[in-house]
Amino acid sequence: MTTSELWTRAEADRYDAEETEMSSAAVLGPTVAFLAELAGDGRALEFAIGTGRVGVPLRERGVPVVGIELSEHMTAVLRGKADESTLPVVIGDMATTVVAGGFSLVYLVYNTISNLLTQDEQVECFRNAARHLGPGGRFVIELGVPPLRFLPPGQVAVPFDVSERHLGFDTFDLVEQVLVSHHFTRDGADGHYRRGDSRHRYAWPAELDLMARIAGLELERRVADWDGTPFTQDSPKHVSVWRKPL
Repeated sequence: MTTSELWTRAEADRYDAEETEMSSAAVLGPTVAFLAELAGDGRALEFAIGTGRVGVPLRERGVPVVGIELSEHMTAVLRGKADESTLPVVIGDMATTVVAGGFSLVYLVYNTISNLLTQDEQVECFRNAARHLGPGGRFVIELGVPPLRFLPPGQVAVPFDVSERHLGFDTFDLVEQVLVSHHFTRDGADGHYRRGDSRHRYAWPAELDLMARIAGLELERRVADWDGTPFTQDSPKHVSVWRKPL
């Protein structure tokens, strides 16, 4: 049983509308180019494919894509963009669900590995990626760096968005490595705000590298974004690539 929180129908229906920036050409262009280069002539498997924000344009780029998704509601939204024959999706969790056939690329975008709320499950996610990869295949994760440098003594919350339509901040359990993202989103023009929250287990890049070693993968590359910006101690996120040895 996965610890991931399940997307509801209402959340799935409004997901794309609330993620317009992440679905823009400025974001998706470098993302798809990065992944397509790694996939080469092989197939790609997306863990937690969601509504197909990345999987659909990657398939349109010519890369055969298969998805694993826990929420049937998110998959239903994806089905409005691509049918089963074009982009197959298996309902299941990304730590244990197995898809037939081999892949040259397995990838997880937009902090999704943090949906697994225990270290054991995150390790199993790496093992599941390695299970699907052929020799020389790559596992790619996009994940934020925990913003703990913004926490002075006694403070437990860090804002990440303050805009006209949305207020967002994270609260941290520093012992369990769990953060809760709190969202206040303005609905319509009546001034009312909808409140929501989600739990995530944050992990440092070095911890992910150890998970990769446990799964038999080796770090090949780490950058700050899909455009190849160098990763530094000030980078708010990273895109990491681990390789299965030949």
